[in-house]
Amino acid sequence: MESKAKTYVEQHDGGYWIAGTRISLDSIVYAYRDGFSPEGIVRECFPSLSFEQVYGAIAYYLANKSEIDSYLKDAESQFEILRKSTREQHPEFYRKLAEAKERRAEF
Repeated sequence: MESKAKTYVEQHDGGYWIAGTRISLDSIVYAYRDGFSPEGIVRECFPSLSFEQVYGAIAYYLANKSEIDSYLKDAESQFEILRKSTREQHPEFYRKLAEAKERRAEF
């Protein structure tokens, strides 16, 4: 009897995704890096995933660590560029947001 290998991670739309879901591998990796166990990731972060899916995603990450770490670093850099650009284009919005955060912190 031949066993078919299961795919836990798919790559499409410029990113990595848990196969058959809309949950990014990034989300699992960040939770894992933050110290969540696979069981904790299911229980606290993604109850719609099975333990098998989370273990499969983590195994994929560990087997492709340098590639995924590079991908995540690039995504973080792109996010910072976008964040800076947005702040420059909408300074009034961010000023009001900062004021609201200050008011909230007073309570």
